[in-house]
Amino acid sequence: MSTAALVAVVLSLVSAVAYAAAAVAQERLASKTAGAGLLRLLGSGAWWSAVGLNAGAALLHVVALKYGPLTLVQPLGALTLVAAVPMGARVAGRRVSATEWRGTALTLLGLGALLITASGPAPHQVLSLTEALAVAGTTAALIGALSRPGTRPGLRHATASGFASGVASALTQTVTVAATDRSGPALSAEVIVVSLLVAAFAVGGLLLSQTAYRGGLGAPLAVVTVSNPVAAAVIGLALLGQGLQDGALGILLALTGAGLASWGVVLLTRVTPSAPVIEPDDEHPVAAVLALDPTLLPRQPTEPKKLTAL
Repeated sequence: MSTAALVAVVLSLVSAVAYAAAAVAQERLASKTAGAGLLRLLGSGAWWSAVGLNAGAALLHVVALKYGPLTLVQPLGALTLVAAVPMGARVAGRRVSATEWRGTALTLLGLGALLITASGPAPHQVLSLTEALAVAGTTAALIGALSRPGTRPGLRHATASGFASGVASALTQTVTVAATDRSGPALSAEVIVVSLLVAAFAVGGLLLSQTAYRGGLGAPLAVVTVSNPVAAAVIGLALLGQGLQDGALGILLALTGAGLASWGVVLLTRVTPSAPVIEPDDEHPVAAVLALDPTLLPRQPTEPKKLTAL
């Protein structure tokens, strides 16, 4: 593994831990504010803490993309799920199950196989402005279909979030390489336009994941984790010429690693969701004391019933 690839791996590991902490914070917030609008989220300190963690993780991810190709950096995003499982279990006050540990081991083993075949040189090819706009338009249409109004929050929104984040990573690599290329201006029209697209997809992915986490952490995060590198790898292989090493043997090893990692992700989705936190209802004294769901308690009649004649 080259020095540049090693730097990319280290930065990606730290980024994955930060993303995991942000995901746990978002899931806990979503369980308490199900159905809350964007304005209420903007007024929440917990929301801004999650945004700060995501921003820090994204910054590390950007630097990693400077030193490593998409086919190397994006699969390491699966470590977000590996780190989020024990974090989520600790926050929920439970132990990590044996199934979750097996899923963690399989995911790490599969990622190891992928790293061997994807550890190429530092990236040098970038998307043209036409290619970036085509990728952005196609992805926006796909995200719109997955998160259309009327669909229940869940795996569709998680898939859309993963696609948005993966495309944002691909576009980020284009901005990073183009902006640091001394042969052209640092703030060219291409860099500015693609930077705006990165911001749009990054924010969109964050909001879509917040919606997806209303159904729990395990399954939505697993889908985000899988769909993110899939979207980035398609762009890297099809448009950026980022292939795999060792020819046919490398492809076989990559497929084996992908299968192991996928099975590990499936096992990690079997996370026992924590019980939702229900805020006491001041209008019902029993609910306020016992912290019960007031809809499960009998309501007192608003008008006194008339006595019937004997």
